[in-house]
Amino acid sequence: MSSQKSYSIESTITFNFDNSDLRDFSFKAYHPELEIFKTDRSNIIMSKKDSRNLEFKIKSRDITAFRASINDIISFGKVFEGVSSLCEKYTSK
Repeated sequence: MSSQKSYSIESTITFNFDNSDLRDFSFKAYHPELEIFKTDRSNIIMSKKDSRNLEFKIKSRDITAFRASINDIISFGKVFEGVSSLCEKYTSK
């Protein structure tokens, strides 16, 4: 029996921002990370969609690599959300 996988996993995640400035800032902040986390087992393609959306397309060869890619995107989203709320808190005063 072959140990080679006969499937792949694909998914798309879309972040919706209040405006295009936040989307562009997020795109620029995450873009360098894409090269760091690129592997033979999983690939993430990030693109700007519409004026307020950032789309992540994931294609993985196995479930473990897929989960790692999802976790990376979610972690980035949490960091961006935290920084964004700090900025709002201190600029609204």
